[in-house]
Amino acid sequence: MGHRDAFLYILSMVREKLPLTERMIREIHSLVLPVKIMGAAHTPPEPHLVPEQMERLVLDLSDDKRHVIEVAAMFHLKFEGIHPFIDGNGRTGRLILNLMFMQADYPPIDVRFTDRKKYYACFDRYFTDNDPAPMVNMVGEYLKEKLGQYLRLLEDSITA
Repeated sequence: MGHRDAFLYILSMVREKLPLTERMIREIHSLVLPVKIMGAAHTPPEPHLVPEQMERLVLDLSDDKRHVIEVAAMFHLKFEGIHPFIDGNGRTGRLILNLMFMQADYPPIDVRFTDRKKYYACFDRYFTDNDPAPMVNMVGEYLKEKLGQYLRLLEDSITA
């Protein structure tokens, strides 16, 4: 239920063309609780550092001129590294990832449960080797797959 409500909330943010704020992140998070924490071997920052790091993360986002796939993947990696909430960080982060895609007129993606090991390995690679490429590639492949599905549906409707 919470994930559905959070997704509806980000849809409204897309419709209203609202820029991402820390408050919106907190609102998305509050809608997806509770969830069990899983993920990369990374120690989040001390709680007193979280507000400053979140502020910097959102500020840096507004200056980022790279393609939305890279921007969203990097934001996701950094957000999960900050781990600002006691619970619900993963689902909140994935919803924000989709918010960024939809704000750029791309469809949302779904990180499949069957790909969880690969997904967590992307975090391990980033936090151990400072290599964001696996996450950038993974979300890019998901987006490519989703766009391919849309194109096939379009082709089928044209030939029908």
